[in-house]
Amino acid sequence: MAKTVSPASSRRIVIVTDAWRPQINGVVRTLESTGKVLREWGHSVDYLTPEEFWTVPVPTYPEIRLSLASRRAVFHRLAHARAHHIHIATEGPLGLLARRYCLERGKAFSTSFHTRFPEYLSARLPVPQDWGYGYLRWFHDPAANTLVPTPSLRDDLLNRGFSHLRLWGRGVDMERFKPGRSDVFAHLQGPKLLHVGRVAAEKNIEAFLSLDVPGTKIVVGDGPDRARLEKLYPEAVFCGYRHGEDLVDAYRGADVLVFPSRTDTFGNVITEALACGTPVAAYPVTGPKDILTDGRAGVVHQDLAVAVRRALMLTRSDASAHAENFTWAASARQFLDGLVPATSRVAGMAAAI
Repeated sequence: MAKTVSPASSRRIVIVTDAWRPQINGVVRTLESTGKVLREWGHSVDYLTPEEFWTVPVPTYPEIRLSLASRRAVFHRLAHARAHHIHIATEGPLGLLARRYCLERGKAFSTSFHTRFPEYLSARLPVPQDWGYGYLRWFHDPAANTLVPTPSLRDDLLNRGFSHLRLWGRGVDMERFKPGRSDVFAHLQGPKLLHVGRVAAEKNIEAFLSLDVPGTKIVVGDGPDRARLEKLYPEAVFCGYRHGEDLVDAYRGADVLVFPSRTDTFGNVITEALACGTPVAAYPVTGPKDILTDGRAGVVHQDLAVAVRRALMLTRSDASAHAENFTWAASARQFLDGLVPATSRVAGMAAAI
């Protein structure tokens, strides 16, 4: 059984991630928010990211860049970090090299499952999802612990043959995301229905834009599908990315956040919207059904239009009250509990490489 780490006991932690700034997504937000809390507790958190290496853009998705790091560079970097704990957050080039370093040097490590890449890939290319999950099982299998954000995702991955799964929930910054007045969408016809996130195929945004419901549909975010969707749905308002107080104002100015994705593993924008007092409408899938456990905060339904209509009847105070159940301190505690000493040897190293 993995040892736990006390917040009061300073540790050197290396987090390896292929997802990093300038990307704007839940993975980056989660890693930054967790690291902030850990540093406040006195731990040393070192991120090994694509910022340190040459990168190339992913075809059709230029905002995501893949590292061209060498084995020698990554091995040297990790060896000199002298980390008490190594956590591999992603399954890309840096994650693969860090995994190989740990296995060759006999160091135990943890991983985390953030993204359903098999579904994302099959949304673009004719690649069977089983192939993608086969790779992900291979990648995570030698980890002492694989951290997952929700109980429903844990159950799904167990059914797919994954093992050593532990919960690592998410939080929301209640100091930043909080109820308040906003006139940002006052000029638009109500009710104001908001979507926040990447404008990409895997987000299923057309399920939102095609809804036969009254009001104005607003999309905050950008991505490869934006130009196509703007032409198909000229009545919708596309705002591009919003940051800081502009993003908070967008949440506050909406009557409902509509979350049409069926492939997200959590959905940080859900807790952000709730914290601002905005009820949520979503499908009953992993992420939404784990977060929206109180029907006074949001509605999950197989018919998204039904979910929207019912969510419009909810109160903003109930939504913001439910968000208080999600703190980054609790999330960081679970992350620490899932770490393992890097000095431990990994069983079955040769077979895993």
